[in-house]
Parts: sequence; structure tokens; C-alpha cells
Amino acid sequence: MERQSNLHSQDDAEPSVLIGWALVKLQYAVFVAMSRARQRLVQLSIVFSFVFLLLWIAAFLYGTFYYSYMPQATFSAPVNYYYRTDCESPASFLCSYPMANISLIRNKKHALTFGQPYRMSLQLEMPDSPTNRELGMFMIKTTCFSQDGEQVASSARSSILRYRSDLLRTLGTLLFLPAFLTGAAEQKQVLEVELFSDFTDNPYAPSVTAVIEIMSSKVQIYSSDLYIHAHFTGIRYLLYYFPVISAIVGVSSNFIFLSFIFIFSYMRLLFQAKPQRFRMNWTEENNQQGEERAVPAGTAEMLGPFHQNPTDVRQEEPHFHVGNGTEQQNRDTIGQGEINETEAA
Repeated sequence: MERQSNLHSQDDAEPSVLIGWALVKLQYAVFVAMSRARQRLVQLSIVFSFVFLLLWIAAFLYGTFYYSYMPQATFSAPVNYYYRTDCESPASFLCSYPMANISLIRNKKHALTFGQPYRMSLQLEMPDSPTNRELGMFMIKTTCFSQDGEQVASSARSSILRYRSDLLRTLGTLLFLPAFLTGAAEQKQVLEVELFSDFTDNPYAPSVTAVIEIMSSKVQIYSSDLYIHAHFTGIRYLLYYFPVISAIVGVSSNFIFLSFIFIFSYMRLLFQAKPQRFRMNWTEENNQQGEERAVPAGTAEMLGPFHQNPTDVRQEEPHFHVGNGTEQQNRDTIGQGEINETEAA
């Protein structure tokens, strides 16, 4: 009966043991999966951090290159004319031609980049008055001066108001009469005169001022502005007119270059670390072999004269003992007894 009860208890215990082992294995598998997932997450975060850092450095390098290589595309300045009015002749109110002095320096820096061609134009806002219509053609002279007062460049251009017949002027006045009455529109013309088509500043004598002179004492002007546009060619043309494509290509090139540098540096560190690991493993192996060799040597010292190295075995010549056979048997018996006592000790 006791045996049957023991058998029944063992049969009942086996499913619980199996369930316990299954739970332990499941817990171990979950722990291994969690540890692997955590390790992969750490690796991915490190890789993402390095990629983000390389992208940021690539974008910073491209931005630095862009702002250092690309000059200012446009430059504008209002033109304020001055003239003399202390003349004695009552025929003309102006005693001199209208002149204006425009500074080409912004924030204590030259607005024009050396070696970059520019297009310089003057925009005139003139009233459509009988005086300007009777004026006809007039000359505009432009001269650029350096810091020492040296003349760097000079040009002279002519301009005239657009012709409009009396009938066309009358119809336009009637059509835009409400706008003229409310002040939303004015009877004026805007002229744009090109002063320099390909102006390049001299690096040895950079221009700091531009003097504009309208060679007519009867001209009437509402307002005037000077516009300077950079004429880009080559890489600057691509950078200015295709900024998105240029940014993508530039940042990608910097990222690839930095990635190659990082990968080569990492491989070099790995190759430098492998010989050191090999040397450490070789040293550990030698130490282990030395310890293994030291153990038999210590054992031999403990054994004393009864230990004999197989490599040091020398063939001894046989000795023949002359005497009684009984004496020889007694000697052998005594020697065997001493060996047994030594082994027992």
C-alpha cells in the first residue's frame, strides 16, 4: 500500500514539475528576448545619434560654405539728389545738375564682392509733365570712387520718357479718372536706366562711393533708387537659382565624406585593438602552460627520488651480484618493503 501511495504521489508530482520547468523556460526565453531587444534598442539609438550628428555637421558645413562663398545677390539704396540754387539767372531755378552720392558700404563692409560681376541700374520715377516731355533726352553719368578718391569706373547713359500721344493721354486720363481723383494712381512714368552691365570691383582699390549726376537742369523727378544685381555664373548660378537641389547634393556629399572618415577611423581602431587582444590571449595561454608545467614539477619534488622523468631515463648496464641466492632474495625483499612503506607514507 505504501508503495502504491508513493507511486500515486510521484505521478501527481510529475505534471507540476513539468509545468514548473516550462514556466522557468518561458521566463528565461522572455528574459533573453527582452535583453536582446534592449541591446538592439541601445544599438539603434547609438547609430541614430551618430547619423543625426553627422547630418547636422554636414548641414553646418554646407551652410558655412554657402554664406561664405555666395555674395549678396541684390543691393539697393535710395538716391537723394542735391543741387545749387544760389544762381543769379532767373531763367532756371537750378544752378547745377542734380547729383547724388551713394555709399557702397553696409555694416562697415563692402557691399560688392571682389571678382563678382554686377549689373547696376537706376530707377527713376518721373511725372508725366509737359516740362519732362519737352526735355527730350538727358544724360546720366555715374562714377565710382575708392577710399583714396581715385576713380575706379565711370559710365554715361541716356534716357527719355516714353512717347504717348495727346489722344492716348486723354483716354487714359478719362479711364483712370476715379483713381486719379482718389489718389490711388498718378500720372507718372517709371524709367529704368542701366548704368553698368558688367561691373567688377577692383580688389586693390575697392569702390566705396558712387556719384550719380543727371546732366539736365530742367529734369523733374519724384524719386530715384539704385539697384545692383549680381550676375552669377558657374557654381554660384546653381547655388542661387537651384537652392534646394544644391542643398541636397551638398549635404549628401558632406555626409558621405564624413561617414567614410568615421568608418575608416573605426576600422583602424578595431585593427589596432585586435593585436593587443591576441597578445593578451597569447600571454594568458603561456601563463596557463607554465602553471601546468609547474604542477608536475612540484609533484616530482614531493615524490623525491622515487620520481623519474621518462626523458631522463638512461639505460644502465646490468650488474651481476656474486653471492648466495638466498642473500640476493633477502635483499630484494628488504628493498620491496622499503618501497611499500614509502608509498604508504
